Amino acid sequence: MFGVEEEAYPLEQMIDVASGRARADLVLKNASVVNVFINDIIEGDIAIHRGYIAGIGKYEGNSVIDMKGQYVAPSFIDGHVHIESSMVTPIQYARAVVPHGTGAVIADPHEIANVLGMEGIMFMRKSMRSGLLDFYVMLPSCVPSTDLETNGVALDSLDIKPLMTEPYVLGLAEVMNYPGVVYRDPQVLGKIRVAMHHNKRIDGHAPGLSGMSLNAYAVARITSEHECTTLEEAKEKLAVGMQIHIREGSTAKNLKALVGILNPGSSMFCSFVTDDRNTLDLVTKGHIDSMVRDAIALGVDPIVAIKAATISTARHYGLRHKGSIAPGHNADLVVLDSLKKINVKMVFKRGELVAKDGVLVKEMGEIATPRLRRSVNISWLEPHDFQVKAEGELMNVIGMIPHQLITEHLVEEVRVVDGLAVPDIDRDLAKVSIIERHNATEPHAVGFVKGTGIKEGAMVSSVAHDSHNIVAVATNDHDLIDAAIQIVRMHGGITIVRDGEVLEALPLPIAGLMSDRPIEEVSEKLKALNEAAHVIGTTLDEPFMAMAFLSLPVIPKLKISDLGLIDVEKQRIIGLFEIPEEA
Repeated sequence: MFGVEEEAYPLEQMIDVASGRARADLVLKNASVVNVFINDIIEGDIAIHRGYIAGIGKYEGNSVIDMKGQYVAPSFIDGHVHIESSMVTPIQYARAVVPHGTGAVIADPHEIANVLGMEGIMFMRKSMRSGLLDFYVMLPSCVPSTDLETNGVALDSLDIKPLMTEPYVLGLAEVMNYPGVVYRDPQVLGKIRVAMHHNKRIDGHAPGLSGMSLNAYAVARITSEHECTTLEEAKEKLAVGMQIHIREGSTAKNLKALVGILNPGSSMFCSFVTDDRNTLDLVTKGHIDSMVRDAIALGVDPIVAIKAATISTARHYGLRHKGSIAPGHNADLVVLDSLKKINVKMVFKRGELVAKDGVLVKEMGEIATPRLRRSVNISWLEPHDFQVKAEGELMNVIGMIPHQLITEHLVEEVRVVDGLAVPDIDRDLAKVSIIERHNATEPHAVGFVKGTGIKEGAMVSSVAHDSHNIVAVATNDHDLIDAAIQIVRMHGGITIVRDGEVLEALPLPIAGLMSDRPIEEVSEKLKALNEAAHVIGTTLDEPFMAMAFLSLPVIPKLKISDLGLIDVEKQRIIGLFEIPEEA
């Protein structure tokens, strides 16, 4: 059995209300109920008692709200999300997504775990007690994701084992080290066995994996995948029994490519996930509601889209009484004025109205933020640390692909000045560097990236997946260093520097990943940062989220960590001027 056991369920009262012998606490009159079991709309009253649905029919209640024919659907569930990527605390995150109809999220805290280990995981758990949003946790499987980077902490199977028994823990989070599964790495398999022992879910992360290697991955009982970028890949992974997590984050946008997988037959095996969506997008574009809306606009039947956002995810993770409107299920509901536009008019949590017309009507109150140690520590920086001696006419370059986490492995001519390889703005070649920030050790790496559009200054951040060392994209070394120093002064964050002047900065003092400020302030700061990034020339829609994935060594093809350039497909560090034979 997966999921969380029910609290004391008022069985006798529920039977009396459902049978019509007693009045319900609340009745939503004249509702058009979205029934995800039969793919149809049912007209009737929804009886709600003690936070649960008693039935649909003709009911009387102590309180009545006339729906006037509006559509009532189950509240939405995000099947895979890193709360840290929103750059706000879980409470502030809940304030953002609940008005959009989200009732639960399946969170993987591996961002903060890579910085602070178990201390970070427990921080997130203690911060998740919002009351308005159900937070479930998948325990991080890859801390670090590989041995090709330096992170803050390493977690093994013994570290995660005690928490696997907790009811809020649904399983093992995305197993990014897919070569470790295929080639039977004992550390990776040890964590999988812990989840299997407790009969809990194991999430996947295996971009491009196919054929017999995919079979080897799936046979480890890894049952989901959120890294599909083509319809063909999604079909192959669906065919081996994987739940297809269709992702639409701030950078990785896969809904349009994968929407063809959604139909009445497959929708129970598909979920909507945001993975990494920043606060500005949550505030301006929405959450899972935006994915339902976009899927419908792309031709998906509205009820099929709603199923992927509700019952499909609930059933996959064993949340037995969520994701549907049926007797005995939790009264977590959204009221919609249309099945095409998916405008969320009301949100109910356990039968209580908590948001209306996009605004919370029930606040969560003040919750003390647990204390954490500081986590941004770097060694002394000098300009010569970032100089690159030209050792050939050609060099390996990271090629960015719009709206994707995968990158190209490019080979470009080197621009040489005084014997040094330097950025070439005319060819959109900027310098990229990763600076180790956990232990103030010397490791840092310098490479080049194509596709940022940056023409002057430097963009620097302490958010860099998955180890979250400092990532910098720059046109010159002095601005790079000034920006890195600003990051240290803020104890983590994002900044843009031009000619020694800080144009914009957002402090992220919680593990260098999250702000301690209200969501409204953070979203405004992110907006100002995006505007400043475009002032210095970037053409990226989400420059800081895109930068953050330049260091992820488990997403093909070429990435960079503090230890050097990484050929992801070969899982090895390569030299900047070590040109592959096939180039």
